[in-house]
Amino acid sequence: MLSLHYFASIRERLDKDSEEIELPASVSTVEDLIAHLRRSDPALDALFTANNKILVAVNQTVVSRDHQLAAGDEVAFFPPMTGG
Repeated sequence: MLSLHYFASIRERLDKDSEEIELPASVSTVEDLIAHLRRSDPALDALFTANNKILVAVNQTVVSRDHQLAAGDEVAFFPPMTGG
């Protein structure tokens, strides 16, 4: 299982803050996971189409999209941070 968490404007657009999914056999990296989510959920497809700068954290560490995933990982998606 993967534990997926959505934050800030992503959570608002999807109207959910988290979900659990089985790790598909075809998914080994964050990029694979994003492709899988885009194929399986039109709302996520629209979200990633609109904003390709979504940040991803695995087990509370921001990672690149080639990061390897494992069953039991916690994956979080959040919009780019701004500050001032």
